[in-house]
Amino acid sequence: MQKPHILLVEDEEVTRFNLHSLFEAEGYQVSEAVDGESMDKQLQQNSINLVIMDINLPGTNGLILAKELKKNQHLGLIFLTGRDSDIDKVLGLEIGADDYLTKPFNPQELTIRARNILNRINQTATELDESVIKFNQWTLDCHARKLTSPTGEVVSIPRGEFRALRLLIKNSGQIVTRQQLIKEMTGRDLRSNDRTVDVTIRRLRKHFEVIENGPELINTIHGEGYRFVGSVEQ
Repeated sequence: MQKPHILLVEDEEVTRFNLHSLFEAEGYQVSEAVDGESMDKQLQQNSINLVIMDINLPGTNGLILAKELKKNQHLGLIFLTGRDSDIDKVLGLEIGADDYLTKPFNPQELTIRARNILNRINQTATELDESVIKFNQWTLDCHARKLTSPTGEVVSIPRGEFRALRLLIKNSGQIVTRQQLIKEMTGRDLRSNDRTVDVTIRRLRKHFEVIENGPELINTIHGEGYRFVGSVEQ
């Protein structure tokens, strides 16, 4: 079985060396890049499973690069950066990053989060699930992770959004807690002041807003979580 391949996009040499040593010791195949141009070359030359990227990079910053990265639905992304403001964290998650860690970081925590993301990528790629789910004239293609609107507009949704939406639909009419959602999306437990779930739900709602005056499909249950209230076709 081929080792998962991690690409480190980091311009600081010592940090890059430490990360390379850390993940190589964990048994991963590891490649390096220092900016967007060298990252693109690595992606073209290798089958990368997970990118761990700083935001502050020479030339194009990581937030802009991430928008292109997430068009690849089978590629995981972790931001590892010194930028620790809530605005940066929310923006990074809205772009579609699977996780966001700030420097200095705990090496064990980083490797655990990376392993969880890689496991989910593998599970999503191999699991046999409903090929199509239909609700309120919307269609969710579970294999391609594409959402098609009643008017035919098709959008590819990131893995976290897909897993959250699928969990809500599978539990249609029931309250799904934020803890259940974060576990499904990231494999980890909910942390205090963690806005990952809220950002994901907001992004899902934006997809549905393309239909003017359409029904609200995801309700907020204050203090508990969220509930899918659409009509799922059997």
